Amino acid sequence: MSGPDELGALSAGTERSRRGFIGRIRDLLRGGTDDATWEEVEETLIAADLGADLTIEVVARARARRDLPPDLALQTELIDLFATREPVPWPRKPGPGVPAVILVVGVNGTGKTTTIAKLAWRFHTRGARVLLAAGDTFRAAAIEQLTVWSDRIGVPLIAHAAGADPSAVVWDAMDAAVARDVDVVIVDTAGRLHTKSNLMDELAKIRRTIAKRIPDATPEVLFVLDATTGQNGLAQAKRSEEHTSELQSR
Repeated sequence: MSGPDELGALSAGTERSRRGFIGRIRDLLRGGTDDATWEEVEETLIAADLGADLTIEVVARARARRDLPPDLALQTELIDLFATREPVPWPRKPGPGVPAVILVVGVNGTGKTTTIAKLAWRFHTRGARVLLAAGDTFRAAAIEQLTVWSDRIGVPLIAHAAGADPSAVVWDAMDAAVARDVDVVIVDTAGRLHTKSNLMDELAKIRRTIAKRIPDATPEVLFVLDATTGQNGLAQAKRSEEHTSELQSR
C-alpha cells in the first residue's frame, strides 16, 4: 500500500491534468445541467479518450442520479468504472525456497526499466532478497540502463552480452535465485508491440525456461503502459492479457 509521501507525490504529479480535465467538467456542470451542457461534457470525455460508447453510458447514468449534484454524480460514475479488489500480499511466493517471478513487458519507452527499478527498490527496502534479470538482450542500452539502476539501488543483476538468448539469461537468473535463496526475481523483457507475434512468442519460451528450472514457480506478467496512448493502450492491454492466457494454457 502506498504511504502518505507516495500519495502526495502522485497527487502533485497529476495536479495539472486534474486542473485541466476535471476543472472543465466541474465548470460545465456547475453552470447548468441542460442538454447542451451534458453534450459538452460528453465531448470533453471523448476528447480525453474515454471512448464514445463508454462516455454515453457514463453520462446517461450520471444524468439519471438524483442523490448527488451533477458533478459529483459524474465523478462517482467514473470512479465506479475501476474494478474493486481485495488487498493481497505481492509479490506472492509460491512456497518456501521458491522465488516470486515477475516478467515485465511493454512497449519501449513506456518506462519498463524505471518501473523495474522502483519495484526492486520497494521490495529491497522492505527486507526482500531481490534479483534482476536483463532479459531484454535485443537492445544493448536496456542492459546498460538496468546495470546502472542495479548499482544505484544495491540489487544484484544477472546479465549477458547484447544479442544473447533471453532464455539463457533467465535460466542463469533462476539458478542464482535458488543458490542465493532469493525472494523476488524481476525479469526485464524486450519491448514489444502487441502486434509483434515473434516477440510475444518469446515470452512463451521464457516461461518454459522458468518452468524447467523451477517447476513450482508461477511467473506473473506485469504490463507497463503509457497512459497517454489512450485507446491504443487499451488494445495493448487486452492483447497482452489474451497472450498471457494463451501462454498459461501451453
